[in-house]
This record gives sequence, structure tokens and C-alpha cells, in this order.
Amino acid sequence: MRKLIVFLLSILFTVVTHSQKKPAYKLYNAKGNKVSYKKMIKKMGKADVVLFGEHHNNPIVHWLQLEVTKDLNELRKLTLGAEMFEADNQEALNNYLLGKITQRELDTLARLWSNYPTDYKPLVDFAKENKLAFIATNIPRRYASLVFRGGFEILEKLTYEEKEWVAPLPVKYDATLPGYVKMKGMMGGHGGDNLPKAQAIKDATMSYFITENLEPNNLFIHYNGSYHSDNYEGIYWYLKENNKNLNIVTVSLIDQENIKKFSKENKMKADFIISVPTNMTKTY
Repeated sequence: MRKLIVFLLSILFTVVTHSQKKPAYKLYNAKGNKVSYKKMIKKMGKADVVLFGEHHNNPIVHWLQLEVTKDLNELRKLTLGAEMFEADNQEALNNYLLGKITQRELDTLARLWSNYPTDYKPLVDFAKENKLAFIATNIPRRYASLVFRGGFEILEKLTYEEKEWVAPLPVKYDATLPGYVKMKGMMGGHGGDNLPKAQAIKDATMSYFITENLEPNNLFIHYNGSYHSDNYEGIYWYLKENNKNLNIVTVSLIDQENIKKFSKENKMKADFIISVPTNMTKTY
């Protein structure tokens, strides 16, 4: 009888303990199968480029970005880059990495995002501490706004110096890519053909600066909004157009009520898909 009671109590304890588990995230591969963090690192470690997609206000993805970067730094020589820095701020970013200016001076000289202190500064400081290059890959937003108003052609009016902060002109563009079609459709046609073009010039420019800063035997980790690389489009598409042999690993983020059950509509969104609870605390 005593043994039976102990047995029943052990089962109850196991059930209660299991029901109390609250994982912050789950990792899946492109097919929707659960995958380990270790396996993800192993595959990333063999890549030329990692496009680490994020939701800008999600704390789990920012934490994972830093942890992944630390672990990959143990395996490979890294180059880092991010959407969150515009190309004309590269000099200021370099000077901070070299210790020539302070964080306060960087705040003044560069157009930092409002969530920089919590979400991106740890990555920049990791690069600084480990003497890694950090590339400002994005087009200056004022030029993307010009494209939204006047199409790609308006960029021809930029000065020679300004064109150095943009992908080489003329920019290749495929308006039939599903991501661009969807973007135009979501806006109900408002913005016309130039709305997806403004997105494309960002993708093309980020791809260009990644390509320009690829070093032999280095792994380039790029942090960007997941919509810039989801479904193997955006930055990924431009990178492959430039070099079809590049080994690129993509990461995306999805919100789910139940992170233990993968939503089928998210299959093939990326090589690795991070599922987080929909009620996860946001950074802003």
C-alpha cells in the first residue's frame, strides 16, 4: 500500500511539474520540426552569411542574437552587421568600436534607434570587446523615402558621395516576389508601385554592404527585421543574385499562443524559426 501511495505521488509530482513548465521559446527547422540550439549553431557555423531575422521589440530574439553571436565567435572569425545602422553612420560606428569616441558621442553622431541601449548596444559592445568589424548596412532612410516618392530613378540625382551609401545603380528589382506583392496588397494599393520599391532598395543596399564586407573564411552575421529575409526573399534574394554559391542560413521569429505546436503556415519561412508566446513582454 505504501509503495502504491509513493508511486501515485511520484506520478502526480511529474504531471504538476510538467504542467508548470513555461518555456520562453521553441526552435523549429524549415519543415516545422523541433530542433536543438546546438544543431542550429552547428549549421550556422558552416555558413558564409547568417541573416538573423527579428521582431524589433522582442526581448527573446535579442537575447538569442547575443548568445548565438558569442557561441559562433568561439567557432569562427566573425563580421557583424545590422539593418539598424545606416551606411552614412559607418565612420561614427567605427570610431566607437576603436574607442575614439564615447557612447554619448555615438548617440550624437549616429541615428540610433530608440531601443538601441537595450537591444543593440550589447551586440556593438561585444564587437568592440572582441575587435570585430560591425557594418552599417542599411540605406540612409531619407533615400528610401525618396524612392517611395519617386521610384528608383530619383536616386540617379544623388551626388557621387551619396551614391556610395546606396546599392549600385541601376538596382535589379523583381516586382513579382511574393513579399513585395504582399506589401503592396496590405496597403490596399496606397503607395503604389513605389512602396515595395522602397523596401527593395533597403534589401538591395543591405545585401550590397554584406557582400562588400565578406572576408575569406569569415562568417557574416546580419541582424535585420525578419521581413527583410523571410521566405528566402529580400536580402537573401539579392545575395543569391550576386553569388548563387553563398551558403546562407536564415532565422525568423513567429508569435504563437502555443509554442509547442508549430503553425503549418510558417513552414519554409526560414532555416530556423523561433517560436515565442504571443504574450511575451515587449521591449517597447
